[in-house]
Amino acid sequence: MASPVSSQFVNAALSHNNPSALSYTDPDQKWIIRDHLLSLLQEFPCFKPVTDTFIHDDGTTVNLLNASGSLKVSRAPQPVLLTIWLHENYPFSAPIVLLSLNPCNPVLPHHPFVDPSGTITSPYLQTWQYPHSNLSELLHNLALLLGHHYPFSPSGSTFSTRAHPSLMSKREAIDRLVAALHYDMVALQSEVEEEIEGLSVLQAELFERNDIATNLLLGLEHESMSLKAVVREAAEEGDMLMNWLRANDLNSVHEVEEAFEAVDENSKQVLHHSAEDHAIDDVMYALDKALEKGVVTFREYIKQGSMQNIRG
Repeated sequence: MASPVSSQFVNAALSHNNPSALSYTDPDQKWIIRDHLLSLLQEFPCFKPVTDTFIHDDGTTVNLLNASGSLKVSRAPQPVLLTIWLHENYPFSAPIVLLSLNPCNPVLPHHPFVDPSGTITSPYLQTWQYPHSNLSELLHNLALLLGHHYPFSPSGSTFSTRAHPSLMSKREAIDRLVAALHYDMVALQSEVEEEIEGLSVLQAELFERNDIATNLLLGLEHESMSLKAVVREAAEEGDMLMNWLRANDLNSVHEVEEAFEAVDENSKQVLHHSAEDHAIDDVMYALDKALEKGVVTFREYIKQGSMQNIRG
């Protein structure tokens, strides 16, 4: 039996009908809550019943019963402090179990059953189903679960001792499987995050390469346009040259120099003398080469050179 003080407190809390009464409205529900809570207090006398205001994640405020106390867990350096809130829809909704946190010793990171805020999400709670589930069995399960996975340092991340599978209950096997899957998921998440980081770096590098390639293409397009402009200019000049050649009769028997006309008499004389000078230079160059090769004698070279000078 639970202590008389605890029994009286629970009975009084459930019988109040004033505005500050608890949020349990159904009489049958209240009897089930009384039965489950007194059974818990009988098996775990270190827990005490309390009434208080509970705020849900959506901001809803309700008045609920809770049981707070220290739970001894196997193979743990010290017990853990828990508060078990009985949901307003209890027993058809699972209770809300919170771990009392110590700022100097936070919950271990990546714990499979306790989040950083201290909320416990064990398989027993996740598969809660009345009438097969109750508060006493929940605490027995948590004692084993938190013994295998102590939420504070120092603690191993896995079971400290492993029982033979044939000696484990179905509930223990489920707890172990959930923990193993949780650690695998954490490891996989770490690998995925690392891979995503690597892909992000690669993406940035590809963007940089794309910018470089785009700039190169723009440069090539600009150069191509410049070359096309040069080709057009060359084609236009070629057309002009062809027109000029047709206009000046490319097949004419006259000398090429005749295609160039002097504008006046003085220009004609300058052009004529320039042609004579070039002709004499050509003859002297030919004589020099002939003398070097021995085709003409030195006397003949002097004679021809004198004649060219006289003509010049």
